[in-house]
Amino acid sequence: METNNNLNLDMEKDQETAFDYSKRAQWLRAAVLGANDGLVSTASLMMGIGAVKQDVRTMLLTGFAGLVAGACSMAIGEFISVYSQYDIEVAQMKRESGGETKKDKLPSPMLAAIASALAFSLGAIVPLLAAAFVKEYKVRIGVIVAAVTLALVMFGWLGAVLGKAPVVKSSLRVLIGGWLAMAVTFGFTKLVGSHGL
Repeated sequence: METNNNLNLDMEKDQETAFDYSKRAQWLRAAVLGANDGLVSTASLMMGIGAVKQDVRTMLLTGFAGLVAGACSMAIGEFISVYSQYDIEVAQMKRESGGETKKDKLPSPMLAAIASALAFSLGAIVPLLAAAFVKEYKVRIGVIVAAVTLALVMFGWLGAVLGKAPVVKSSLRVLIGGWLAMAVTFGFTKLVGSHGL
């Protein structure tokens, strides 16, 4: 009985070791990076407009426009990318099998597009919700930065855990990149806005 348990544990360990985490890269990229892109893009747009327009309505409309435009852009880009991959794989299957294709094993461009748009929207909703209920300008900016910081750390952690990568390094890279994007957008918009453009 003990030998059987040890054998099962060894087999499970071998299966875990043999699992190729690079196979997760495609859906991981579309999900975590799509959400991170939605988060950073929308937060940066809101911070940028917040540098020159302090009212909450303008910030929310800008963030909402960024969510819609970004989700559409991500979906279209993912659809085109996956469809190109699909065409290449179908052509390869036809060459290898003399015309037969097993399309059930191929990626779905439509599902990839939907997943990408949803992931972007999930990230983009964070700064919108953070700003929605705060009227005071300086507090609103602080709440957006705090909410985005928390989400950036979570997205970095999630990407690292799912990809079996170093958690701290991944989280810091995502966090610093997001902060940099918001700071640059805020700073340049403030600079351009202060010169009356």
